[in-house]
Amino acid sequence: MGKRDNRVAFVNPVALARARGPAPSSGPSIQDYLSRPRPTWEELKEQLEKKKKGSKALADFEEKMNEKWKRELEKNRVKILGGTESSSKKKEKKRKEKKKSRPSSSSSSSSDSDSSSSSSDTDSKNEKKHLKKKRKRKHNSVRKSSDDSRTDYEMLYVKETTKKKKRKFKDETEKEYDKKKKKRDHSQKRTSDEQSDSAEENEAHSRKKKRSSEEREKTAEKFKKKKKHKKHGKKKKKASSSDLDSA
Repeated sequence: MGKRDNRVAFVNPVALARARGPAPSSGPSIQDYLSRPRPTWEELKEQLEKKKKGSKALADFEEKMNEKWKRELEKNRVKILGGTESSSKKKEKKRKEKKKSRPSSSSSSSSDSDSSSSSSDTDSKNEKKHLKKKRKRKHNSVRKSSDDSRTDYEMLYVKETTKKKKRKFKDETEKEYDKKKKKRDHSQKRTSDEQSDSAEENEAHSRKKKRSSEEREKTAEKFKKKKKHKKHGKKKKKASSSDLDSA
């Protein structure tokens, strides 16, 4: 029986690919991309104009909204300023009425005009002094309240700082105590370990000494026994030799 022929004919892959021809393309080719439909110049101009119109409309809308907001802000300003002006006007009217009421009482009698004018002057001075005193009192009260509030705030701040310092000091002391305790425990453990090691070493040394002494005693006994055995053998030899000579 001969061997089976398992040889395969060699095929050049390049030649095989050429024989097959070009591979079918799955997607669009470069030529398709280049020959795609493109807008003309006029269509492009129209698109740009549309975009510009859109942006103009947005700008107009923003301008209208800004104008509305400006009007509302002006109305609010007028209201606020009108309220402040009305309050100031009311105060001025009250002052004028008070001033008018004072000279009317003085002009009631023509004979006592000088005396009334002098009394009105003194009254006005007294009122001014009284108002000044009131203002001073108010100012002093405000100052005192502000000082009291400051002192309270300072006291609170000092208390908080002292509390924080105490806490820090306590924490530091506790940490130091813990460290010292750990060191002591570590040193005690070391000493106990060393003592146990030394005790074990002493015990081992004593055991070794005992063993060595026992071995020495054993060797000495063996040596003595050997000596005795040798002497006994010599005696036997001498006796046997003497018996032979006598015979």
